[in-house]
Amino acid sequence: MTGTLVLIGTPIGNLDDISKRVLDTLGSLDALACEDTRHTRKIYEHFSLLSPRTIFSCHDHNEDRAVGRIAGLLRQGLRVGLVTDAGMPGISDPGFRAVQRATEEGFHVEVVPGPTAVATALAVSGLSAASYTFKGFPPRKPGKRRNFLAADAESEHTQVLFESPHRLGAMLADALAVFGDRRTAVCIELTKMYEEIARGWLADLAERFADEVPRGEVTVVIAGNNHKFMRETPPEDAT
Repeated sequence: MTGTLVLIGTPIGNLDDISKRVLDTLGSLDALACEDTRHTRKIYEHFSLLSPRTIFSCHDHNEDRAVGRIAGLLRQGLRVGLVTDAGMPGISDPGFRAVQRATEEGFHVEVVPGPTAVATALAVSGLSAASYTFKGFPPRKPGKRRNFLAADAESEHTQVLFESPHRLGAMLADALAVFGDRRTAVCIELTKMYEEIARGWLADLAERFADEVPRGEVTVVIAGNNHKFMRETPPEDAT
């Protein structure tokens, strides 16, 4: 019997966004690898699901070891789930190494999709989603961060990034220096009670978040290199 790895998308904030298929899948696994076992057990408790006998962690600091354990379970012909704390596994979260290992060894891989902050932010941003580049988390150091952003400065694709609340202001300032003034949306706590979508010009948002540190998770959407979404003159000089 061939083992199966199941990638399971979980809500990015609001548990009511979970699908029946996700619940059915969570309740039918032989084993489950999760970014934080405590967080995942809360989902099982909230929906009164019977958890698998084997639950273990798979995160950035133990991913190689966890992927080895997943492969071992798959060799036993088991159905093994993989979840992160929020969203889809493998999207700026652990996941792709497990998929790579499973496919290399000939195991079946299934996906049970769920919400993602990338698509949610794009949809609500008011910017074009016809083509976009998801860049994940920028580097923490200013020089590396600017180089990271500059790689797509000429692209017409909309840019989507994740950022820490404490580094948001610095990242927006660097983006303004690299991209110039463009239409931007800062999406805070998507789908949660205190969700906020701050839309406007990059210069204005950089000024606001220079001193204001938002609470919660942040996704930033920045327009591509398209004159329709760019402002050439600084705000203070605009007529």
